Amino acid sequence: MTGLDISLFGRGGPMMWVLLAMCLAGTILFIERLLYLHRGQIRSTAFVGGIKNILGKRRLMEALTVCEETPGPVAAVVKAALLHADDDEQKMRLAVQEAALGEIPVLERRLGTIAAIAQVAPLVGLLGTLLGMITTFHAFMQGGHYATARALADGMWQALLSTAGGLIVAIPGHLAYHFLSGRVRAIVRDVEWAGNEIMRYLLVEYRDLPPGNGSASPTPAQSS
Repeated sequence: MTGLDISLFGRGGPMMWVLLAMCLAGTILFIERLLYLHRGQIRSTAFVGGIKNILGKRRLMEALTVCEETPGPVAAVVKAALLHADDDEQKMRLAVQEAALGEIPVLERRLGTIAAIAQVAPLVGLLGTLLGMITTFHAFMQGGHYATARALADGMWQALLSTAGGLIVAIPGHLAYHFLSGRVRAIVRDVEWAGNEIMRYLLVEYRDLPPGNGSASPTPAQSS
């Protein structure tokens, strides 16, 4: 920050430090979530297509290995279906749903904190504004008719800068929250599609394939 920026920050009063801490926390959480979601989002169509090609050769264990080595909820849901490849539809669907329910909360983790920062920041700014107005009226009462413009200006600076600081933190915070929520919704759609698609393949096409030389189908107990 330049000297002017530091001077303005100091005139904003004590709530500016609270807003600065909220801004830093929100930025760290946003970067962490962005990197996590980027790592977890894969090209689900290509991934499921590759799993189908492997299963077409009756290499179920190889398909499971690919799922274990691939990060993200899509691979976890596909793996859950593969572990129940020889079960009936109900058991397979329950396994897929359980895997999906375990992954979605991880995707949404810390988004609530980012939303809370965006919502609380204007209130912190408003508190700073009220403190600034109190400072202004206090200076006016102390000085009476002889209150200096500088004494009154200090309180006004604090009031205005606190409001501006709250909005500066809140606006990017809301944008960050909605951006990350959109990424989460996209991944959830991929999870739903991948789960349904791999189940359809396992229940219909995979079971009609001729026996091959691939490894035997594992049971859930063996995979744990």
